[in-house]
Amino acid sequence: MPSRYWQGAPHEASIFGASGTTGRHLVKLALDAGHDVSVLLRRADGLPLDHPRLSRIVGGFDDAVAVQAVVQNADAVISVLGSRKGAPATICTDGVRCILPAMQVAGVRRLIALSAYGALETSTVTWFIRFVRSVIADKMRDKDSMELLVRDSDTDWTLVRPPALTNGQAQRRYRVGAALRPGLTGHLSRADLAAFILATAEGGNYIREAPVVAA
Repeated sequence: MPSRYWQGAPHEASIFGASGTTGRHLVKLALDAGHDVSVLLRRADGLPLDHPRLSRIVGGFDDAVAVQAVVQNADAVISVLGSRKGAPATICTDGVRCILPAMQVAGVRRLIALSAYGALETSTVTWFIRFVRSVIADKMRDKDSMELLVRDSDTDWTLVRPPALTNGQAQRRYRVGAALRPGLTGHLSRADLAAFILATAEGGNYIREAPVVAA
């Protein structure tokens, strides 16, 4: 369906998790496509990319002013937050809990958040998913609680659910569907994940849906 968020140009995207691997791909793709991008960084040098349409706001989720500055003029807010060494086990939930009120103040409705295949109602679809959840239980519980916050919000949300992520090159070929089952070998490159997320923002697709996307 046509998007009311991305009609005309330029557009502005607020990206949280920009310093991660998926985030770096996403920021570059958005800038290459002509969009303005605002990001939240713990350190000014946390994103090794310079561009005149890239705005860096230094701060954390404990800084409401910084979060508000990131989303203030956005057409769409994108969270690609994920666990990493040194990050709290609840990073996705904590981030979205701060992002949502900032969006409300700014009057921004479009939200795309990175989740994972195996969250919530997909948690028991196969024995393999049940096994994976037992291995990375804290990470999956974080995705579960993040999804619940997003689903309960008054936003035009999309929850993106990839299977295992790789650092392979972008192929720009992937399967998408709410009922898609990637299987034991299901995977998706972070580059293709970023491309799908940007295309979803630009197209206004999957509003209030949780598509699974896999190679």
